[in-house]
Amino acid sequence: MKIAVLGGDGFVGWPTSLHLSDQGHEIHILDNLSRRWIDTELGVQSLTPMDSIQERTRVWHAETGRRIHFHLIDLAKDYELLKGWLAKHRPDAIIHFAEQRAAPYSMKSDRHKNYTVSNNVNATHNLLNAMVELDLDAHLVHLGTMGVYGYSTVGAAIPEGYLPVGIETVDGRTVSQEILYPSNPGSIYHMTKCLDQQLFQFYAKNDALRITDLHQGIVWGTHTEQTRRHAQLVNRFDYDGDYGTVLNRFLIQAAIGYPLTVHGTGGQTRAFIHIQDSVRCIEIALKNPPQRGGRVEIFNQMTETHRVRDLAEMISKMTGAEIAWLPNPRKEAAENDLIVRNEKFLGLGLDPTTLGEGLLDEIVEVAKKFAYRVDRSRVPAVSAWTKDIAAKVERDPEGKRLKSVS
Repeated sequence: MKIAVLGGDGFVGWPTSLHLSDQGHEIHILDNLSRRWIDTELGVQSLTPMDSIQERTRVWHAETGRRIHFHLIDLAKDYELLKGWLAKHRPDAIIHFAEQRAAPYSMKSDRHKNYTVSNNVNATHNLLNAMVELDLDAHLVHLGTMGVYGYSTVGAAIPEGYLPVGIETVDGRTVSQEILYPSNPGSIYHMTKCLDQQLFQFYAKNDALRITDLHQGIVWGTHTEQTRRHAQLVNRFDYDGDYGTVLNRFLIQAAIGYPLTVHGTGGQTRAFIHIQDSVRCIEIALKNPPQRGGRVEIFNQMTETHRVRDLAEMISKMTGAEIAWLPNPRKEAAENDLIVRNEKFLGLGLDPTTLGEGLLDEIVEVAKKFAYRVDRSRVPAVSAWTKDIAAKVERDPEGKRLKSVS
């Protein structure tokens, strides 16, 4: 297939591009490289040294003989350029990663909120609009988030996207209807993914677009089979308080002798998936497109759930790192349960990678190897959801007067 990977220079986009190229597909990355500019804005760099996208693709071609094509396009701003590219190349499938992906970054300030909404929603709508105008029958696979469901405890498993409900009619009967699981975003970033859902529902219904929406958990790990082939193919590794995901952050903190930062009670339960499983899921989704005129296909792209404090205790036992209990910069429940249905990917052949399979040691080795690149001042999470929470976080960003335990 000819596949357009939108946002293919990013944390999940890059290993996905390599994985699909390795499967023999013709890969075109469309990216505005905004994630690299955000590194400059924040004054922090990937733990792993990253070459330019041009050098990355050159090394891949030298190693494998396969080409990955790069096109500098801003999906949110360059509608006509995007539309022209799609008209010329007419890909068989489109994978949409081209959104600002960090909840803390989306809550830093009013400017960051505006940017996240403008970038994410416009990118998605520009793409859908162009596909309709060009009558492009490409399968669109979108990387969403488990965060669209929210993290409240309802005492029932979260289904894969849709919820059957009974509605009482005016004459007293009960009729069944299937609806999207009620959205409950916890940040501006998560809100944009909820808006994506509504756009997908409309365009699938109104224009018969074939769309798969992947509600993904928190990604951990850095290596895939393809990124291991050459040092210059390494994936990015974010450790800072805005972009670093919780498990990867714990591992780099342990590697540099920094206390593991647990916010609030650590009772937040989250869904997780290894980066290798993430790219496998995208491949599986591509092989199982919905019918034209059918509903949006939704998968829960996760393999296991853990409480944050349990992860911290596991890493502490493994590395000897201390745990620091900090104020929670987010506005969220102190404790939540999370039971998630994920039978679809399991039924299609996914063999999950779990935390107990030794890969944590591999990540610790990566963290230790590049620990000299860490800016310790960027480790604390200080982007706060409200002004009153911000005051607490700013008063004690590193937990210096908070309890630490071994």
